[in-house]
Amino acid sequence: MAIAYLDTQSGIAGDMLLAALVDAGADADYIKSQLKTIGLPGEVELEFSHTHRHDFRALRLDVRFPMEHAHRHLQDIEGMIVRSKLTGRERELSLRIFGRLAEAEAKVHGTTVDKVHFHEVGAVDSIVDIVGVAIAISQLNIQRIIASPTPMGCGSIMIAHGRVSVPAPATAELMLGLPIRESRIEAELTTPTGAAVLATLVDEFGPLPAMRIGSIGYGAGHRDLKEQANVLRVILGDSDGQNREQVFLIECNLDDITGEQLGFAQEMLWDAGALDVFTTPIQMKKGRPAIKLSVLCNSQKRHELQNVMFTHTGSLGLRLQILDRVVLNRQSQVVETPLGQVRVKYSWTPSAQMMAKPEFEDCKRLALQHRVSLAEIYELVKEHARRVAPPPPSPRPNEIRDHDHHHDHHHDHHHDHHHDHRSRD
Repeated sequence: MAIAYLDTQSGIAGDMLLAALVDAGADADYIKSQLKTIGLPGEVELEFSHTHRHDFRALRLDVRFPMEHAHRHLQDIEGMIVRSKLTGRERELSLRIFGRLAEAEAKVHGTTVDKVHFHEVGAVDSIVDIVGVAIAISQLNIQRIIASPTPMGCGSIMIAHGRVSVPAPATAELMLGLPIRESRIEAELTTPTGAAVLATLVDEFGPLPAMRIGSIGYGAGHRDLKEQANVLRVILGDSDGQNREQVFLIECNLDDITGEQLGFAQEMLWDAGALDVFTTPIQMKKGRPAIKLSVLCNSQKRHELQNVMFTHTGSLGLRLQILDRVVLNRQSQVVETPLGQVRVKYSWTPSAQMMAKPEFEDCKRLALQHRVSLAEIYELVKEHARRVAPPPPSPRPNEIRDHDHHHDHHHDHHHDHHHDHRSRD
């Protein structure tokens, strides 16, 4: 399984992450060609150039585009992405990140997702950053992302709504429940675009995991910090086929809960982000029949799921265990069929045998819409899924750099149109 570790010692912004991914091996020319299909206004240029931060080499991204004053809504950006020629996974990742951003902005401004006006994050350079990151992650076939706890910075910055404290309101909302670490550097180290990627795509926060390192990329921020190198490091590697991860098992025994209450509690646990929820019939003291409720989750969801279990089960105590979980290489992708779109989860056995599992809710929707059986939908989706199946898992780390990729190394830096809230100038 291809793993990416984000070393966010100096925070994270969309342009830093995209530059780091290209420096680690993503194909800059492919990213540029894909971005051209989303219909950005005017002539948009991406320039990757080598620079130094505290004597460390890093790749910097500059985005050049005609000045504009458009404030886009979520549906405007979604329309651009849907009409583009992005691959299924590139489109899915882009839409997820922008959807999470819209939820945060709506919460901050007390409005609904469809009424949110994107300002800084709706600008051309921010769209390039987010969609470009999605393209790079897909092109590198990254299946799991782990990040270090992230610093926010301190002080204040100017945004479209005036001067605000760091972290900006949208950034703070996006980082709810995620681990951050203290930083007394007076700068915006983590931007809304960077926070949106963390909140949407990171599977786990913690130290560098066990892996065979294949490549390392360094993405430069636009500000040269006095205290440290303003660089985001991305480490790409492979789990060597073990695909192990640590999960929490949370359990409680219930002997006084109704079936309806138990079903509702399970729904709430799924909605809160559990990896798995299941029940086991047991017998307690004095022969009382009872139910053992078990929940699997990753580390960042543990406290939230504990609260859900206490709230909706009436249990007075919970048992926790840390378990090793082994999973197959897997990848989700949206598959087009004559009856509509369906999300499909691809997985590969150790012998590289591919399996495709359609998403039940999508199949159910199409079955009801077209008045056909669920079995027919499953067969149709599997047939099309096999035709557009992604390649098997990425090669071993020492093969990651074998493909041909080129960086633009021009050094003409005039006419930059970066926005303070995004590019950290």
